[in-house]
Order: sequence, then C-alpha cells, then structure tokens
Amino acid sequence: MTVTHTVVESPLGPLTLRADDGVLSGLYMTEHRHGPAADTLGERDDDGLPAAREQLAAYFAGELTAFDLDLRLHGTRFRERVWAALREIPYGATVTYGELAATIGQPTAVRAVGLANGRNPVSIVVPCHRVVGAGGSLTGYGGGVERKRALLDLEAGVPVDVPRA
Repeated sequence: MTVTHTVVESPLGPLTLRADDGVLSGLYMTEHRHGPAADTLGERDDDGLPAAREQLAAYFAGELTAFDLDLRLHGTRFRERVWAALREIPYGATVTYGELAATIGQPTAVRAVGLANGRNPVSIVVPCHRVVGAGGSLTGYGGGVERKRALLDLEAGVPVDVPRA
C-alpha cells in the first residue's frame, strides 16, 4: 500500500489529508486528538486527492452539503457502523450520542459510540462534529470544541471564525 499526504488550508487552519493507494483515509487538524504520528503519513504530495481538496473548498465556501468521496476507513466493525451512521446525519443537523447509539441498534452503547466517534479518522467528511451531548451541549471533538462550534456555525450559515493553532 502506498501512503501519501497533502496539506490544504482551510478556515480551521491546515488540514492534513492522508491517502492509502490514492483513497482518502484520514483528515486531521492541527493538534488533532488521536491523530496519527507524522511518520505514518507517507510522502507529501501536494497534488494528491484533488476531489477531496475541491470538495473541502466547496464545503467551506458554503456550496457543498454532502461529500461524495471514496473512503478507506480502518476500524473495528463497531466503529465502522458508527462512522457509517455519522454519514447519514444531514448537513446542518445534530444528533446526540444516545440517538446515534439507537440508530445503530445499540441504545445502551452510548459511551462506546462516543469513543468510536472520537476515533473517526476522516473528520468533516465523516461529520462527527454533528454529534452533541444530551441537551445539545458541545462535548469533545478531535480538532477541539472551538472547531466543532465553527463547523456547526458554518452549516447554520454563520461565517467560520475560529482561532488558528
């Protein structure tokens, strides 16, 4: 398998996109919790993943509400079920961890769903930012709660304003 990465600028700061054999397998923000070690990202390829780069630009411009990208996600079956359910949350909507657990048919697995959500390797494209705590509270996000708020604001039509790391 050939692993490469590219770095793109965004309103949230630089985003590192990882590709496994040319297929998007990771999207990480600066200081991303649970991000990969730099030596696992492969060679830098600034021309890599053109569709992902174009769709991210359109998303941040408010012109794209659903990503259409091939993904190569590596996780347990449970995590992959959670990540698939995340992709079904509509643009601009939020669900709670409990609702997400019920969606996958495991309503008592709220904590496990939260852990799987936190290990999502393709932030933004697999919209884990759309999952909130009970009562709508903003709880943890791999890129930081400020970025989670910024993504939710973007999807609500509010200009993105987040401190850059």
